[in-house]
Amino acid sequence: MSFYKLGIKGDLVYALDCLNISSPTPIQTLSIPHILKGGDLIAEAQTGTGKTYAFLLPIFQNIDENNDFIQALIVTPTRELAIQITDVAKQLTDVKPINVLACYGGQDILAQLHKLKNNVNLVVGTPGRILDYLRRGAIDFKHVKTLVVDEADQMFHIGFIKDIDNIINNLPINKQTLCFSATISQSVDLFANKYLKKPKFVKAPKKQVTLESISQFIVETSNRQKFDDFIKIVKRDFPNKAIIFCRSRVGTQKLCDDMKALGLNVGTIHGGLTQAKREEVMKEFKNNDIKYITATDVASRGLDIEGVSHVFNYNLPDEPENYVHRIGRTGRAGNIGVAYTILTQKDERRMEAIESFIKMKIDRIRVSKPNKEISTNAHNKNGKKTAKLRNQLK
Repeated sequence: MSFYKLGIKGDLVYALDCLNISSPTPIQTLSIPHILKGGDLIAEAQTGTGKTYAFLLPIFQNIDENNDFIQALIVTPTRELAIQITDVAKQLTDVKPINVLACYGGQDILAQLHKLKNNVNLVVGTPGRILDYLRRGAIDFKHVKTLVVDEADQMFHIGFIKDIDNIINNLPINKQTLCFSATISQSVDLFANKYLKKPKFVKAPKKQVTLESISQFIVETSNRQKFDDFIKIVKRDFPNKAIIFCRSRVGTQKLCDDMKALGLNVGTIHGGLTQAKREEVMKEFKNNDIKYITATDVASRGLDIEGVSHVFNYNLPDEPENYVHRIGRTGRAGNIGVAYTILTQKDERRMEAIESFIKMKIDRIRVSKPNKEISTNAHNKNGKKTAKLRNQLK
């Protein structure tokens, strides 16, 4: 299969060739022809399956750059994902010069409003900032042909459903609606039943290779010993680059401060920071200027960061699916990654739910007892990799 056969025109295929993208992924093959025909779509696809191009390519092809109004709107749950989608879109503007506006909080609103006057064709944004523009009367969606709701399960889980309702009320009735989600939850189904017209449902094969390239461990500890055990692993493994996931903004910031107090080169990403600060930290992390970041789940989806050798779940995620998204930040591009989950007794049931979800028992270790060796679980499919890692940790 080629992009030509999917209906993508030569200029966009050339742009993909320049990016060393020659063959469509399964989600692109399943989605693009239907989107080009104008049909509504529900697509279930994990991060890293190529879903961004699955909706951007047909959107670019369908936009008339000679018309000076907004023709497509992409709504995302986080600022980081809005920035990433915008960056991907701008890679296609060399061959089709349409104007793209990233619309999210934390940036200079006057600068964004000024850019809106420059004949914007595509808006990529978060619900809060989009609604802010609507309340100001600064944005006009009456010509929008396509709406994309990206990471819909995450969007609705963190309470954006009312915001999406308000945004849709400002869009044309006869628009095309595309809903992309890592999982199809009840909230996604309710949204689809309410707003989509005879949608086609497509599902990309799940990338089991993501988990197979990651050696996973559960670190059994207590609340009192938790931080010390975590630091022991950090000092023992000496990660090349690591993301440490926490549950709350306060906990994320505190862990960062505690690590800094020990002289570790660490930054933090959470919703309590300004957008400028979050972008600065991400830039430093990508450029290897900092070695560790503590983060809430804003960093678990959609972000493609090279060279992450370790992921730590300092706190367990609320949903088993988010465990996969978190540890998927490592073990990428053919590299082997390591994922540690710091587990206290109160989270035992939540950990069991995760193991049931991934259909795998994870090796358990205790670092606070130096004579306790890492046990090999017969259910762990990474036996050889686990043994290799065990030898490295001795």
